[in-house]
Amino acid sequence: MTEPSWHVVARFDDVAKDDVVAATIGDAALAIVRTNDNRVFVLDATCTHGRASLADGFVDGTEIECPKHNGRFEVTTGEAVASPARAALRTYPCRLSDGCIEVQL
Repeated sequence: MTEPSWHVVARFDDVAKDDVVAATIGDAALAIVRTNDNRVFVLDATCTHGRASLADGFVDGTEIECPKHNGRFEVTTGEAVASPARAALRTYPCRLSDGCIEVQL
């Protein structure tokens, strides 16, 4: 079995505090979130309810809000925390390395 590999998805400084940016690796559409306290999280970018891109969403603390129907997800776990979102998002291990955000797929 092949070990999951690390991929650079963004420079840390290119993601503002309380913001989200999009990245794509192969078929995986990802949302990279930087919280106000400088933590970084990577999760699936497609809302599990309305199929909208969370990369166009709004970050508030550790939650991201879908721009389509305002469903909300906890970025630390992927859990759906506000209707109409009900199904969780997949989250991915990430790390900082030499000023870059890397995700493990």
